[in-house]
Parts: sequence; C-alpha cells; structure tokens
Amino acid sequence: MKQRCIGDQIFETKTVGVGEYVTLNCNRQKSEYTDAFFWIRLVSGNFPEFLAGTLAINFDVVNKTPHFSSKQQPGTFILHINKAKPSDTGVYYCIKVERQTEMTFLNGTLLRIKESEPNITAIIQDHPSVPVHPEDSVTLQCSVLSDSEKKTCPGDHGVFWFRAGSDESHPSLIYAHGNHGDECEKSPEAYSPQKCVYNFSKIVSSSDAGTYYCAVATCGEILFGDGTKLDIEGTSMWSQKANTIIFSVISAISLIVTAFLIYTIKRNNGNRNYS
Repeated sequence: MKQRCIGDQIFETKTVGVGEYVTLNCNRQKSEYTDAFFWIRLVSGNFPEFLAGTLAINFDVVNKTPHFSSKQQPGTFILHINKAKPSDTGVYYCIKVERQTEMTFLNGTLLRIKESEPNITAIIQDHPSVPVHPEDSVTLQCSVLSDSEKKTCPGDHGVFWFRAGSDESHPSLIYAHGNHGDECEKSPEAYSPQKCVYNFSKIVSSSDAGTYYCAVATCGEILFGDGTKLDIEGTSMWSQKANTIIFSVISAISLIVTAFLIYTIKRNNGNRNYS
C-alpha cells in the first residue's frame, strides 16, 4: 500500500481540560464519498490505534469504546471524544484510503489534555507566632485568595485546620469549615482575586502548643499555608500565685525537716559522748 501526505495537509494543536467534549473534523469532497476514511491515534511508544472509520458515505465502523464515536455529515467525517481524560493525549490523524492501495494522511491534531488546576493563588495565615497563656481565648485567621478565571475543576474548595504538636508529630485534623468563609470579598479591579477569610477560635490549655496549619482542599489536592506557631507561655496569673505559695510552703517544710534532722544528729552525738 502506498502512503503519502497531501501538500496542504492541516496540522493543529488543541488543548482542552479534563472532562470536556472534543470534536475533530476531517473534510471530504463529494468525489471522495466512495473512499474509506479512518481516524487513528498515535502515542509515543505504542502502535497506532484505530478509533473509527467509514467505508462508504452511509457506513461507519466505530471502535467499540463508548469513549469515542464518529459521525458523517455533508463534507466532513467527525470524531467525538466523550469526557476527555489525560490518557487521551496524543496525535490524531484522519486518513483516506483510495482503491485499497493508496493511503493519504489528510490532517493531524496534537491533542493535549490539561489536568485540573486549582484556582487558589495564596494561603495567608496571620500572626506567624502568637505567645499566649493557658485559658486565653485565641483566634487564628486564614485568608484564601482565589481566581475564578483559572479554575478548571468543578466544586467549591474546603478549608481545614491541622495541628502539629511541639514534638514535631504529624499534623492532625482538628476543625473543618463549611463551604464559605466568614467573609468573602471580590475586588472591583479587573482580574483581581477573591479573598475569603476563615477564623478558628478556641480557649487554649498547655497541651494546645504546636503549629497550626490552614489547609485548602481543591481539585483533588490539599494546599497548606505556612502555619502559625502557638507558644503557651508559663501559666495563668492565678496559677503562678498558687505555684509561688506551694513553692514557699515546700521550702519552709524542707527547712524545718532539715533543722530537725540536724538537731537529732547533734543530740545523738551528744548522748554518745556522755556514755
């Protein structure tokens, strides 16, 4: 079988997102209605893959995969890809076969499938280091900046708080927000990101020391902020007074016990001398 490419062969590059519908067109003339047309795909490292074909104007041969379908319309032979996947990336060729001896590559398309990208541009945690005391009320703030123009996946993002203990253990989930922030605002300037603020509040104890991370789940990914380190400094005022009193009492008891022991030792030594 002879192979050739026509001089005005069309080759284009097409980029689509995951889940989109793709349509590839192959033009045909009325004089070619008796010729056979085929769609094939070329992927590096693999054999050419047959996707669909037509042996006559009213006869289609389609690969038995619901992911692909073909359709004949006046002047064109169309290949449809249903809900594009990353594995659909490749070079697609429309081929014409004449008299079962000549194969002509008519047009090719380099199809690129762009995977979902998160639209989160920044995660900002205020107060990188907050010294507090037990029984203090602490509010940590997380600002999430997002750009709706960049989002390529469906659904809203979720915001979570994680804590890694002072012993550098792995972060553990401690709180999950709803779908919306405490306050979301959109800048009036064109192409500016939306800002949503998420607050996490609690009354802390000495065991709450560690680093708190704001995390955003979107497009199958989890993006973490830089973290806010929470240091528990000493104890509360009443606890400090109580500790001072206890320390004073213990010191006084220690002095009394020490004096009694010294007195007892001297007394015993004195009795031995007389004897």
